[in-house]
Amino acid sequence: MSGHDRSTRALREILHTPGNDACADCGASDPEWGSCSLGVFICLSCSGIHRNIPDIGKVKSLSLSRWEDHEVEFMAENGNNLMKNKYEAAVPVYYYKPTHRDCQVLKEQWIRAKYERKEFTDPGNKLVYEEGIKDDMLMKRGRDNGQFFTRRFVLSEREGTLKYFTKYDAKEPKAVIKVDSINATFQPEKIGNPNGLQITYLKDYSTRNMFLYHETGKVIVDWFNSIRAVQLHYLRVAFPGATDAELMPKLTRNFVKEGYMEKTGPKHTEGFKKRWFTFDRRRLMYFKDPLDAFAKGEVFLGHRDHGYSAAPGLPASTNCNGSWQHGITIVTPDRSFLFTCETESEQQDWLRHFNDVMSAQMSPQDFTMEALFKHRH
Repeated sequence: MSGHDRSTRALREILHTPGNDACADCGASDPEWGSCSLGVFICLSCSGIHRNIPDIGKVKSLSLSRWEDHEVEFMAENGNNLMKNKYEAAVPVYYYKPTHRDCQVLKEQWIRAKYERKEFTDPGNKLVYEEGIKDDMLMKRGRDNGQFFTRRFVLSEREGTLKYFTKYDAKEPKAVIKVDSINATFQPEKIGNPNGLQITYLKDYSTRNMFLYHETGKVIVDWFNSIRAVQLHYLRVAFPGATDAELMPKLTRNFVKEGYMEKTGPKHTEGFKKRWFTFDRRRLMYFKDPLDAFAKGEVFLGHRDHGYSAAPGLPASTNCNGSWQHGITIVTPDRSFLFTCETESEQQDWLRHFNDVMSAQMSPQDFTMEALFKHRH
């Protein structure tokens, strides 16, 4: 047996050690790469990030690269769980740990925070996300013409607000947003920038979107985690009896699903029009364009025991004049909504998400939101 075959077999055996079967950084299964400088097993995507950080970046393919005996030994002595205990010893509960489904900027900054800046090795470290005030110039997309402009943003833990100003020295903010109403989610493709962040919040009971970016990945990810830190602080004060585990789902979250469907109006006689849909928890919002500031409308999806349902197909009487044929009918206590999807797989995927939500128990906040919808409509 050649030395290469021997080291490959030895590495395969080390992979069976608990913890080594998933990427140390993003959790993707069956990692095919190893960092012989850190002693962790990682996926192809994360290996590219490691390679771009000279201080941490000696990576090799488990099957294609030549491994020295001492490197194989190093991997056996360390491994993902041991290194996690070292480099993730003090990750704050609010800090968002990206998964393999998250975008590049989140994964890169997580890897840099862990191994390059060593932010989480010591519980005594003072982290930038916990300073209580954040003040930066970020690029914000204009509502009407689609251009990005430099705007000043100020996040305040003491006030529990995010403010933005049209000029650096402006006296009055253009908007004051309460942190408990904010969602923040990375949207590089939608925004057309690798560091694109979408901020969604409620204004006068309707959803408002802001699209931001910063040229520096670290700045925008610091903002994202600072918002989460301020939100957690606010929630701990507002719900003193709640555990962090109960509060965590109330922080920022990725949308359940986004994409195009066609829809018709309330009388079901209007033509089907193509709309961009965003499904966030129990709210299905639709927009004329993915980058619209305001939703054209929203549908609340409650529990199936309360008169909500979603099923494939459209009522027989529907004049389906759109180009898409894969229908969905959502029934709520007030009215029915008719949609069509381009493909059957899209139809099935939307239905799965709708039915998952309708099967889940409603929280007190969900009942409040439902009452708000009934009041509004």
